[in-house]
Amino acid sequence: MNAKEIIARRVALEMQDGDVVNLGIGLPTMVANYLPEGISVILQSENGFVGLCSVGATPDDNLVNAGGQHCGIQLGGATFDSAMSFSLIRGGHVDVTVLGGLQVDQYGNLANWMVPGKMVPGMGGAMDLVTGAKKVIVAMEHCAKDGTAKILKECTLPLTGKGKVNVLVTELGVFRVAPEGLVLEEIAPGVEVENIVAKTEATLIISPDLKTMQNLT
Repeated sequence: MNAKEIIARRVALEMQDGDVVNLGIGLPTMVANYLPEGISVILQSENGFVGLCSVGATPDDNLVNAGGQHCGIQLGGATFDSAMSFSLIRGGHVDVTVLGGLQVDQYGNLANWMVPGKMVPGMGGAMDLVTGAKKVIVAMEHCAKDGTAKILKECTLPLTGKGKVNVLVTELGVFRVAPEGLVLEEIAPGVEVENIVAKTEATLIISPDLKTMQNLT
């Protein structure tokens, strides 16, 4: 099982039946494929949908999600313009948003939209989502491609949102942002706490009830 699948499987456990969920571009779109039995969510997309099917399920050549992937729409789903879409987001009607991240820090700050000096397509709806959603989950690989830490004491890239992250899931563990700091609550099978600490710049609080990550089989 690769890192992205581990992350997506674990993030899926954060969903509650009936949640309105926005899944960001890339890894987050995989989450809908691993929802536990009995959990059904309503997928919302910034480009004007509620009730999207998961990626790969009965795609319609005439429909794409916010990431440009072909997708289907469930019976009872709806399409609308961007004004309505962002009214839902900004109005607090999205229960959960799952986004990728370039950096997250121990204060719950998120940087996920640009690296200075690099060409980027734009912010998209990320700033609106982290402000309007009731729960913000960041799903990202633990380290950058060059091995440097992405979980920092303080973000160095331009922020998407300040103090907005609730839960962070990587292939190594599950972290929750609490008033006292970043708490390591779950650890991937076969991974040692020392290994996570070594790959993390942020100061971690190790939960006394540290568990093994679930939904990985």
